[in-house]
Amino acid sequence: MVNSKGCLWSGGDPFAFSLPLVLAQLIFIFFVTRITFFLIRPLKQSMAGVFMGQSGLCRNRAFAALMFPPRGRMVLQTVADLAFMFHLFVLGIHVDPTMVKRAGRNAMLIGASSFALPFVLGCLASYTLPHLAVVDEATAHLLPYVAVLNSASFFPVITSLLGDLKILNSEIGRIATLASMVTDICIYVIFVIGTTINSSASYSKWNGALCIAWIGTFLIVVVFAVRPFVQHIARTIPEKGSMKESQFLVVAMIVLICGFVAESLGQPAALGTFILGMVVPEGPPLGSSLVYKIDSLCTGLLLPAKFAISGLAMDIFAIGKGKSLLGVEAVIVLGYFGKFAGTLVPAVHFGVPFRDALSLALIMCCKGIIEASLYIGLRDNGIITNEAYALLLITMLVITGALRPLIWYLYDPSRRYLGYRTNSIQHLDPTSELRIQVCIHNEDNVPSIVNLLEASNPSRRRPISVFVLNLMELKGSAAALLVPTHNRRGKAKLTSLPSRTEHISNAFNIFAHRNQGSVAVQHFTSIVPYATMHDDICTIGMEKGVNIVIVPFHKQWAIDGTVGANFPAIRMVNQQVLYKAPCSVGILVDRGQLADNQQILFGHSFFRVTMLYLGGPDDDEALAYCSRMLEHPHISLTLVWLRHSSGNIDNSVESDTIRWFKANNIGAERVSYKEEVVKDAVGTTQVLRSLEHNCDLCIVGRDHEQSELTLGINEWIECPELGFIGDMLATSDYSFSLLVVQQIPPGTEFMNSHSLKPVSSSYYSSSGKYSHRSGFGSFG
Repeated sequence: MVNSKGCLWSGGDPFAFSLPLVLAQLIFIFFVTRITFFLIRPLKQSMAGVFMGQSGLCRNRAFAALMFPPRGRMVLQTVADLAFMFHLFVLGIHVDPTMVKRAGRNAMLIGASSFALPFVLGCLASYTLPHLAVVDEATAHLLPYVAVLNSASFFPVITSLLGDLKILNSEIGRIATLASMVTDICIYVIFVIGTTINSSASYSKWNGALCIAWIGTFLIVVVFAVRPFVQHIARTIPEKGSMKESQFLVVAMIVLICGFVAESLGQPAALGTFILGMVVPEGPPLGSSLVYKIDSLCTGLLLPAKFAISGLAMDIFAIGKGKSLLGVEAVIVLGYFGKFAGTLVPAVHFGVPFRDALSLALIMCCKGIIEASLYIGLRDNGIITNEAYALLLITMLVITGALRPLIWYLYDPSRRYLGYRTNSIQHLDPTSELRIQVCIHNEDNVPSIVNLLEASNPSRRRPISVFVLNLMELKGSAAALLVPTHNRRGKAKLTSLPSRTEHISNAFNIFAHRNQGSVAVQHFTSIVPYATMHDDICTIGMEKGVNIVIVPFHKQWAIDGTVGANFPAIRMVNQQVLYKAPCSVGILVDRGQLADNQQILFGHSFFRVTMLYLGGPDDDEALAYCSRMLEHPHISLTLVWLRHSSGNIDNSVESDTIRWFKANNIGAERVSYKEEVVKDAVGTTQVLRSLEHNCDLCIVGRDHEQSELTLGINEWIECPELGFIGDMLATSDYSFSLLVVQQIPPGTEFMNSHSLKPVSSSYYSSSGKYSHRSGFGSFG
């Protein structure tokens, strides 16, 4: 009986029909899953299945017969398996198979050791345990499967964990990602070998050879036939458009076909869809459209049913009824110990700090939905007993739930650069190479940043090295990416990246070529979640020894001067960069003056830069940056020193920076100097108003000490990341562009940087292969 068709009005029971029953099950599972997850949020675990299953609500026979009767579980499990297939397909879209080729030797060895040690220990225990203790035949049969399962650290599970902990793009996160990919390959090879041996033993020896041949054929067809077809579909979709319904249906049908073929060949259907996902082009327009159409329904609504089924089938009270409880649990625990030791020892051997290696080992011990799905399949096929299933699932939930908060406590990726600053412009020799890191969120950021670099006056006497970081959001649970994207000739190294990467790099290469001999450009691409994007920015800044990081403001202005776009996620990134960057930081508020470089390069009139000085290290840093611009033939600079009327206007209160600037630049043709004496915030506001008509770009420090000059201004501050003055100048009352500079935030210590070999001495554009200190080659 499928459809109740209004039987409620005639006194019937809608739960006796499969369609209303499965709908009620999905509704119930959704709410219980959300509530349970909210209550135990720190553990980041889904315990809803255990709560609803034989260990919880379903111990009430009346509730179990109503909501989860045996006849209704098959339909629910089918829906859950279908959602799981599409979920792994979406995860596969985010996976870049070439990561294995880019993985360093050490990361691959850690992954291999992380699989091999628990596998060997588990197999030895499975072989020796029946000789040391009384073990029934069923338990002896299942022990090898337990050993294999505990050897795995599946890539989607590890990346989901890393994403939850916001360390996906950290140093340890990337090692864990690469290591999990290696363990996936190992477990797949073991799975194929096991399937072949089982087929040969059950039928004939030729069946094993046919099994390998068919699996190989399936992989070849997916790579060399399905992949070109899907790429053809991708090419027919506009880059900024959406895919047609017919195109989506074709891809969805291919997903179902791959799942059917994989299941027919003795492999999990979800594995076939995951392999298909890996060959689908990631990013816009195809990958993004597929993720948008599939992810919300399958992952958000239907996939929780998979977690629920894992708990429905588990009965904690069945533990202890078997005769070999200790033997099964010993193999399980031994597998976790082997996984921990197999990761920790080689990581320490290859130079990873012990605390970070400990975190890496704990990450590799965590398990999730894929392991639970395999447990369900083995139980349904009668390979493992209910007791072993319960032990596996409970051990997984307890260990993973305990390790998540422990990893969060032990590992902080910002620890290596937080709390001190190593570089600034002020402390740099005026004739030394200036290292600038620029961050690009979209192509609209490029013209203004390129022209700001042009205004920075690169020359052979004062060369500039530019590190371009193209930032893109990573959607879903997949591997974060931070790679150099161009070689020494400026040509693309990774053709799988979106075309915007090429457009951005071409613009900066043209700038470098125009200033050949005085500018070096290195290109990097980072694909990470916004929540951890600042870590890649700070990592590049630290490893490359940059003097200042320039990030675009989160608001963009329309032609009429109003705010045309607002990106709160970018604002969050900027705030984190200000707090954690190992160098100076500049936030560029662009209102269009910098978009046209004709005035800077060839203009008959000067590009007018105004520096507003109130005092403090941030203003000193901003003035040092302005000093780099003075030799540009089309730049005029006005320094406005804002002073309190009660102060003695003499040299005794001048900062060293102001004294140096006056001694070296006062009297120059394109330099003007003003001292504005005011007594309160009203006078400060009047001075700011006077800048409106004679300024194209205003540069100001971020933080200033509280004084009568700023008293009251901070009460209406909207964007604290710009400081009191910067926030006022960023309002719609002003039309010029703004650069807010921070040298060092409160509570940090400045440390002089070590000497660095100049980058711009021999070429104008390069990849600058990533200098990874641990030698894992994760980014190169």
